[in-house]
Amino acid sequence: MKLLNQILTGATFALGALVQAPAQAQVLPEAVVGIKFPLAKKPTTRPMTVAYVPGLKHYYIADGGLAPMGSEFEAPASKSQIHAYDDAGKYVNSAKPGYDNRSLYYNANSGKLETITYNISSDVGFSPNTGLYSIDLSETGAVKDSSTEVMQFNPAFGHSSTMPTYDAENKRYFAKQARSDKVFIVDPKLREKVGEITLELANAGAVFDDVSDAFVAYTGIKGEELVLLDIDHKAALVFDLTGKFVAKSALPKELKLRSQNHFNGLGYTNDMLFVYHENETEFGTYYGFKVLK
Repeated sequence: MKLLNQILTGATFALGALVQAPAQAQVLPEAVVGIKFPLAKKPTTRPMTVAYVPGLKHYYIADGGLAPMGSEFEAPASKSQIHAYDDAGKYVNSAKPGYDNRSLYYNANSGKLETITYNISSDVGFSPNTGLYSIDLSETGAVKDSSTEVMQFNPAFGHSSTMPTYDAENKRYFAKQARSDKVFIVDPKLREKVGEITLELANAGAVFDDVSDAFVAYTGIKGEELVLLDIDHKAALVFDLTGKFVAKSALPKELKLRSQNHFNGLGYTNDMLFVYHENETEFGTYYGFKVLK
């Protein structure tokens, strides 16, 4: 009987430990390729970011680049295009809404494809076509030249080059600040940041100039909310909302990343981290990596 009680006590303790133990991070030690997009045409400016619209099952790749100076013959609109691909990676079409795109994402609350432009914060002065806009799409998923203004400049976003990611559940943005370990939390209804996260880069074995300069992904997965690309060490670094380092997911060693990967060619959509690989195919290829289970 004494032995049976010891067994039962041990089993109860073990069960209690299991119940009380925090969930373990579900970070893949090695990233898995989920999809590849060989670009069908040369980027009009710099290939910036990727979005997925689930209802249309289409991906959208946005270029980013400053607008030319306006004149009496031409408005100061960026020549950057947005390109549509189906969910198999087949090219659909391109359009020129006229924005220097930094972030492109699907807003589940509005049901729209939205873009955030360079200098949404007016950090380097105000200019036309600056802010947040919804991009028009056809019923078949083709991207159009037309768009609608959603919001003008907002200083809460901080650095002019930030590439914010959207948390649809809480209707807020995470805006990484350039050349730093800081991420601003932005409520678009307010003109000041509502919070600030300091990422534990040292615990991840990195410093600020190893990682993507102005982009951090929001995953929506509790305890593994933020993903940062470590260019120098070819890895995806995962953090929680306190900035605590959780784990890293190694990218393929043969992936040849360049200095521009610090500033563009990034995205997180459809549960994948997107990275632009300029050396592959004529115009480069976007890889979609699964880094979380």
